[in-house]
Amino acid sequence: MTQRRRSWPFSAILLAVFGVALVCIGAFFMFVRPPLLPEDMRFIGVSLEQLQAAQPRIASWLERVFQVLGGYAIASGVLTVTIAATSFRRHERIAVPGVLAAGVASIGWMVVVNFLIGSDFRWVLLAVAILWAASVCMFVIEIRQAAMRAGGIR
Repeated sequence: MTQRRRSWPFSAILLAVFGVALVCIGAFFMFVRPPLLPEDMRFIGVSLEQLQAAQPRIASWLERVFQVLGGYAIASGVLTVTIAATSFRRHERIAVPGVLAAGVASIGWMVVVNFLIGSDFRWVLLAVAILWAASVCMFVIEIRQAAMRAGGIR
């Protein structure tokens, strides 16, 4: 049995790249990110020495918290790539509400919070969020173009 290979629409490619970016963000949180960044100390308003004197186990606790967060980001990225390779690639409309909700709750909220706290990473995260938003916009455009080619907008 021969199966025709379906090409990857641009929306699915963008969503897959976004998913890979989430995996990279997760790996950063799990394996690279120190418990406290200079921006954390600026936001808190105390020195690292003061914080460690008052809460000697804070760094150890934060390391675990960020490992868990990283794991969730990696899982989200893997699932996003899977959606890109299946539902988005086939232009199944049911994928849009899920991708919208997941994007708003994950990268959308992450960007908002990072701008609120003046994070050094806010612009990088905004670029990642733009990948997500562009994938959804392209999906809608592709669906409309396909409907027009088929003889009418649905």
